[in-house]
Parts: sequence; C-alpha cells; structure tokens
Amino acid sequence: LKSNPSNNEEKEAHTQLTKSDELQRLHSQALSAYQKEDYEAAISLLDEILAVCVWDAELRELRAECYIKEGEPSKAISDLKAAAKLKNDNTEAFYKISRIYYQLGDHELSLSEVRECLKLDQDHKQCFSLYKKVKKLNKQIESAEEFIREGRYEDAINKYDSVTKTEPEVPVYATRAKERICHCLSKNQQATEAIKVCTEVLQLEPANVNALKDRAEAYLLEDLYEE
Repeated sequence: LKSNPSNNEEKEAHTQLTKSDELQRLHSQALSAYQKEDYEAAISLLDEILAVCVWDAELRELRAECYIKEGEPSKAISDLKAAAKLKNDNTEAFYKISRIYYQLGDHELSLSEVRECLKLDQDHKQCFSLYKKVKKLNKQIESAEEFIREGRYEDAINKYDSVTKTEPEVPVYATRAKERICHCLSKNQQATEAIKVCTEVLQLEPANVNALKDRAEAYLLEDLYEE
C-alpha cells in the first residue's frame, strides 16, 4: 500500500489486518485453553480460526488432539486426514489415525493407515512397532474367521484365544473374541459352555444381537425354550 496508495485497497487492507489480529488473539486463547486442559473451549476457538484458515494443518492437528481428549475419535480422524493431505510427509498424522482406528477395534483400517506412514518413512519407529502388532492381530482374526467359514470351530476358538493374548489392553478385541467364541461354541453344540460365554458378552454389551442369537441357539439345544 505504501508503494501504491489506493483508498479501496487501504480499506480492504485494514479489514484484513484487523481480521488477522483477531485470529492471532483467538489462536493465543486456543493454545492457553489447551494448556489448561479446557479442550471444549479450545475446540470452539479453533473452529472460528479454521473457518478462515481452512488449510492450516497444524491447527487441525491441535483440534484433533482436543477431540481425542474429549472422546470424539471420529472428528479427530477427520481433522488428521485433512492434516495428512495438507502437510507433506505427515507421518505423525497417519500414526495417530492408525492408533485411533486400532483403539476403536477397526484393525483393518488401522493397518491401512500405518502402512501409509511406513510408505513415507520405513524407519519410523512408532509406526513400525504398531504395524507389527496390528499385522499380527489382523492375521489371527482373518485366520479365525476362515476356520469359522470352514466349520472348524475348535481351531477358531483357539485362534480367538490367541487374539486376547496378542491384545490384552484394548477391551474391544477381548469382547469381540468372546463374541466369536460364543458363536463357535453354539455352532459346535457345546451348549453349556456357549451359554456361559455368551452371557459374559451380554454383561459387557447387553444389546449385542449376535450373542443373543447364539445364546438362544444354545438354549434350544438344552431344550430351555422359555429362556
């Protein structure tokens, strides 16, 4: 503007400069809220900034962190996926997406995302460590499901027992393994054991339709029609 003064441009420049100052103020407030662990306030402030600074990868990553802390993983994934596209070689974003999917029990999508991380950096320690774990778990689950399709229920039960040993810390995998073991026992006409395991699943997930169906089949085998 100093080199080429113009009333219209000056007005526009002042408007933009005022907006810029306001966004910087909001940014400081957002960082302060994040540091104080007031994630809801941080998200609200970041929403305002990102409405203008749509392509800012770091702000999206910060908002994703807030969403994780607030227990909104799907929103975190959305921001991290955008950040992975906006910033070159963003291994950290792919790693975080893979971890979230893994915690949610979606081992297949977790494996897909961690592979993207390793494509960018095959020596990435965190991604490689996660990749080994997810790949092993994925293979065990695929193998167990193949046994079920073949009617080899004892083999499937043993394989799902291995799943619970591979991942003892993320509850969703133990619950899913129990659900499938309940199915195998019911199909294998081991009614008493099926009822026990299906009941354990239903204590964790009262609305688990698969466990209800399999327990019903087991009750039929025992002539327990009321149940």
